[in-house]
Amino acid sequence: MGRVIAITNQKGGVGKTTTAINLGAALALQGRSTVIIDCDPQANTTGGLGFARDPLRRSLYHALLLGAPISELVLATGVEHLGLVPSEKNLVGANIELSDQDGREHFLAQRVAALREAHDFILLDCPPALDLLTLNALVAADSVIVPVQCEYFALEGVSELLDTLARVRRTHNPRLAIEGILLTMFDERTNLSHQVRDDLENFFGNRVFRTVIPRNVRLAEAPSHGKPVLSYDPACRGAESYRQLAEEVISHDSKGVGERAQRPDPGA
Repeated sequence: MGRVIAITNQKGGVGKTTTAINLGAALALQGRSTVIIDCDPQANTTGGLGFARDPLRRSLYHALLLGAPISELVLATGVEHLGLVPSEKNLVGANIELSDQDGREHFLAQRVAALREAHDFILLDCPPALDLLTLNALVAADSVIVPVQCEYFALEGVSELLDTLARVRRTHNPRLAIEGILLTMFDERTNLSHQVRDDLENFFGNRVFRTVIPRNVRLAEAPSHGKPVLSYDPACRGAESYRQLAEEVISHDSKGVGERAQRPDPGA
């Protein structure tokens, strides 16, 4: 059975979409059948994988609210073993349309179940808000990757998010685990980046991934070309960092959800 990993942070601009695209590509390039589900109405993951906006294309909205089988919505990307369930702007309406539905938190989990047998990993790229779409992703997920930008308020933001995850675990999804906290936009030349890393490791221990994602021009350029960085410039530092991250995630997979994920979280 495939594992479902939500990539989330209530704060925007921390590298969620970059991580979804490039971790998905890195897993696929290691032969792991992987699907990314773009849960964000901004559809940046969809665009970052080379799909132009198309009002006629079916999307996650059609699976959640119109009954389309989600397996029929998976698009082939330019990376072997990597598929995408696209998003579109109409998905923002799901927050309103789901609000009066019974079991509204479980719609995505019910749909995603159909993908588990055919794929090793299902990655959920979440919106930068704790709305019904993000809640659906957290209820559907087995574990969560939390990208954190190396900035002054990083520790405070992660603590708030973990409180949210603890509440979701208590009320909707008791199996939800922390896959890992991922440092992004790491600049090894600055004291601030090193201080943020030290603070997070001191507070969260081995829940912090060993891999850090550096600031990297090629990594930032890749989405404008509709490609993961591993296709755009496989030799750059950004590409290498996501290969390392994929190896960490796969090593967790061999242990179920990973030793890191099994440890209790603050506020649980």
